[in-house]
Amino acid sequence: MSPDHPPGLDLDRLRGLLDRERPGLVAGPLSGRLIEGGRSNLTYAVSDGTGSWVVRRPPLGHVLATAHDMKREHRVISALHPTDVPVPRPVLLCEDEEVLGAPFYVMEFVEGTPYRTAEQLAPLGPERTRAAVLNLVDTLVGLHAVDPAEVSLGDFGRPEGFLDRQLRRWAKQLDASRNRDLAGIDELHATLGRELPRSPSPTVVHGDYRLDNVLIGGEADEIRAILDLEMSTLGDPLTDLGLLVMYSSPLGMPDSPVSPTAPAPGHPAPAELIERYAARSGRDVSAVAWYTAFAWFKLAVILEGIHYRYTLGQTVGRGFDRVGDLVPVFIEHGLTTLQKG
Repeated sequence: MSPDHPPGLDLDRLRGLLDRERPGLVAGPLSGRLIEGGRSNLTYAVSDGTGSWVVRRPPLGHVLATAHDMKREHRVISALHPTDVPVPRPVLLCEDEEVLGAPFYVMEFVEGTPYRTAEQLAPLGPERTRAAVLNLVDTLVGLHAVDPAEVSLGDFGRPEGFLDRQLRRWAKQLDASRNRDLAGIDELHATLGRELPRSPSPTVVHGDYRLDNVLIGGEADEIRAILDLEMSTLGDPLTDLGLLVMYSSPLGMPDSPVSPTAPAPGHPAPAELIERYAARSGRDVSAVAWYTAFAWFKLAVILEGIHYRYTLGQTVGRGFDRVGDLVPVFIEHGLTTLQKG
């Protein structure tokens, strides 16, 4: 298909739906392009030459709706949009698979940049980089300050036993992709289970909160939108903090296929991010080492799954041959984090 008609996006059917459900929204023929960088659901930019929108749908051929729940993602941005939390304005949810072959939703297009690597951050300079990352923390505090019941998300998840379920879930994922010895990973999982912290009051949890899942723009480099809320739920807010700390920590592995933003000049150290979150949220973060170690464990499991699929010849693209080397590094970081406390 041409770049203006990417796979998974039937622009004629989309136009017909929008004309029926949102008459007057679209002023001319639609063009579309796949937005690169997404790791799960497919994201397209669509335009009629005047207005622009974004379409989100599950991967082509995917049948496990629970892992790519468009209704759930649309629900949370619809609930958060009236609050101070920056999310795109929802336009329409379509659960009729006859239109694009899968459920999907449409939201407004937000101008901004998702900074994925230290190299991409570097042109901002130290001061702007520092401000952008601190804004990331402040925006997370804002997300966690939303009362789920007040935005009709009181039944959005099961907060009771959240951490225990998370540990069991990722251990099950690990068992599904075990095909080699991984020194230390069972020790890491067992230690996390023995030292399970007591969760604070539940909040809306993003589930994958990091710099490249937000859009930054404007003269003040403000966060214009939080993206990729497909893993959001009600749960322990400190899991988001632990993940953010992990992604802000140097890997100590040059030329890694997973590139943290930490080496960028001006990037705040993890300790400063933790301190800022604690000060602005008022939450006790004394157990943050556990949450950070859990993030290292979770990513180790995800990367091992990618490595396992690579060994079976089920991955396409560059860098997959080096993912397996990262897994022991993530395990070691997790163990060290727990030991240092």
